[in-house]
Amino acid sequence: SKKEKTPQVGVVTGLAYTHFGGDILPIEVNHFPGSGKLVLTGNLGDVMKESATIALDFIQANAKNYGIESSMFKERDIHIHVPEGAVPKDGPSAGVAMTVAIISALTGKAVSSEVAMTGEVTLRGNVLPIGGLREKTLAALRSGIKTVIIPEENKKSVDELAKEVTERLTIIYMQKVDDALEAALVK
Repeated sequence: SKKEKTPQVGVVTGLAYTHFGGDILPIEVNHFPGSGKLVLTGNLGDVMKESATIALDFIQANAKNYGIESSMFKERDIHIHVPEGAVPKDGPSAGVAMTVAIISALTGKAVSSEVAMTGEVTLRGNVLPIGGLREKTLAALRSGIKTVIIPEENKKSVDELAKEVTERLTIIYMQKVDDALEAALVK
């Protein structure tokens, strides 16, 4: 997969671990007039669907912190799509990327196309560690990503990465979703 060429609103590059190794995972979010429904497409498994629900619930509970009107959650539908639709996807590690993509879409702030992220998110916006870091960082390099944002709790996994990976990637650690927003949103 190829990374985005320019910063986009509502589009975040996630990192996935598949049967074939690592890959980048674009996550697209759109919103439109509706009744507060969450629409999920892209052949997502149950755990990934739960991650989307957690992401949205965290944002709703903290909307004021992000300058988002709470009425948006009643008057608009939010659609999260993870291409490619034919490829099944699951697991919790896209939680942070989904959260950042939703906040980007609702605030109109673009996300850097040079950044990819991976991490499970909790209802309080904390970030939990993920697996497959080696494969995910290699996928980031292959696709031209310059910076990866990963859970702080994966620091020891970074020590096990090959030098050619750590020398070519900027690695940013996060404990909370806000750390990812700080690093990924275009100022």
